[in-house]
Amino acid sequence: MSSELRERAALVALLQRPGAKWAEIALSILEQGSAVAVLNGEMRIQETLFADTDPVESAITKAEHALAEWEALGIGVRTCLDEDYPSQLRGIHQMPPILFFRGRLMEERRAIAVVGTRQASENGLRIASTVARELAVNGVTVVSGLAKGIDTAAHRAALGAGGRTVAVIGTGINQFYPAENHRLQEQISREGLVISQFWPDTPPSQKTFPMRNAVMSGYAAATVVVEAPWKSGARIQARLALEHGRPVVMPDHLLEHDWARAYAERPGVHVVSSLSELLSVVERLINRLNAGPDSLPEIPAFAWSN
Repeated sequence: MSSELRERAALVALLQRPGAKWAEIALSILEQGSAVAVLNGEMRIQETLFADTDPVESAITKAEHALAEWEALGIGVRTCLDEDYPSQLRGIHQMPPILFFRGRLMEERRAIAVVGTRQASENGLRIASTVARELAVNGVTVVSGLAKGIDTAAHRAALGAGGRTVAVIGTGINQFYPAENHRLQEQISREGLVISQFWPDTPPSQKTFPMRNAVMSGYAAATVVVEAPWKSGARIQARLALEHGRPVVMPDHLLEHDWARAYAERPGVHVVSSLSELLSVVERLINRLNAGPDSLPEIPAFAWSN
């Protein structure tokens, strides 16, 4: 087995240990630069009674079997030690030590999250679809969370425009939540990318979705919040994005909410009144973050309330 695969198996073995604290493990392996070294330190505190039994090798072998089973199911696995682990996630304190994915993993220099409430209005769905479509046709990856409402509209619009979309899900990669997005999730797996930070069979829970929002915020260069009442994951993502140093863009109709008015006063928040203004802001943000020559063409004015 290559050293890369051995490190990957060692990290899986660390995470599989009872009571494992994933964030602490991620910090430890980054500090030491080796999951094998950390596993050695944790499992070889005392000598084993039997000379032919090596607890570290046993744990790595067990993890190798899990990795082989995931691969057989078409699940990709990357750890924070892998060279092609998404570099934009390395700089956030909620960095997941492991990612499971289906689809094509690639460097995302032009990726924008489009998020909002599950109980979306017709106008919100229209805005999300229009924003995602225009981003997609101009070479911007549309990132969202595969939830009902705004997320679903954003994913579908990006796919319909022939663009790339990434779904960051709040369950294991083998789960389909909500059930009505089963086919959509499979389509994104074929044409884009679905990623999860949880063990493949992890069911949805109140804890997993805020964790998903943190990864989605870190993965994208900026977040567009379409609709978000106080108790929505999109509002949580706006807060996390600012913590991560990622800009937040939101339509001016969100200012009807107290939280949005408060956020509008903070550095890094851009309040826009039309699609053309939103795309102009996104263009500046992407080019500033990536220092790239590409830019979005001029888009005709689009009033949110039309």
